[in-house]
Amino acid sequence: MDWDNIRFFLSVARARQFLAAARQLGVDHGTVSRRIGALESSLGVRLFDRQTTGCTLTAAGERLYESAEDVEAQLLRAQGDLSQSDVELSGTVRLAAPDGFTALFLCPRLGKLKASYPSLTIQLVPISRTFSLSKREADLAITIARPEQGRLAARKLVDYSLHFYAAKDYLAANGTPQTTADLTRHRLVTYVQDLVFADQLNFMPELYGPTYSRLECSSAVGQLMAVRNGAGIGILHDYAAHTHPQLHMVLPDIVFERSYWMMTHIDLQRLNRVRAISDFIIEEVSAQRSIFRP
Repeated sequence: MDWDNIRFFLSVARARQFLAAARQLGVDHGTVSRRIGALESSLGVRLFDRQTTGCTLTAAGERLYESAEDVEAQLLRAQGDLSQSDVELSGTVRLAAPDGFTALFLCPRLGKLKASYPSLTIQLVPISRTFSLSKREADLAITIARPEQGRLAARKLVDYSLHFYAAKDYLAANGTPQTTADLTRHRLVTYVQDLVFADQLNFMPELYGPTYSRLECSSAVGQLMAVRNGAGIGILHDYAAHTHPQLHMVLPDIVFERSYWMMTHIDLQRLNRVRAISDFIIEEVSAQRSIFRP
């Protein structure tokens, strides 16, 4: 049995789509179809039920999936053991994280990491509501929700806080709200509610009522830029807002407390390249812990 075909099989089984698996593997759809066809022919069984919206494992596919995952885990553990002696880290690590954490905190610090490991490729990808480490959609993940159940190694990274902010020029022109009721007289900068990828980001559902004027943006970075340039009042990360002197905290007694969690699949945690990224993030957050809850 060709292990490379098994690798294609695992990607399709996790993505539940041939096209999505092809994107993840960096090949075309036809290559994935040929590989799966070759595997099915060699085994003499059908592994997937093809549907217009995707594909599902057959009973034979389910049995193969369990065995293939066990083999993959053993290979990853062996790779982790062998990589202990690597002098230079190489390969690719995919990190999934909220855009606020990556763009507002991590990205400005990644140059230092790349200087230490020039042969290591770091991929930053957005996290979504359907994201799953168990399906190996990333090697490492930062989330704002407690870890899902499964074979995951997880730890709380840091607690952080958010407050209402507005540009000083905006407040000079429109006044400063003294109570939450005053917000009905202001423009608000919020998430697009039906695109929020985690319930923890739905800070005040009442702000989406018909009495509020809103600019909705699905990106935390976009919200920060909009508020900073006078679009209205928004709920921003304290660790990002403190670097913009033109911003002023309003309604300071209203604070939103959240936490970042860091997770990886248990089969990947011993890989040097994964551990290097996680150790770097932990060190950088620890060194700047005071800005997360000022």
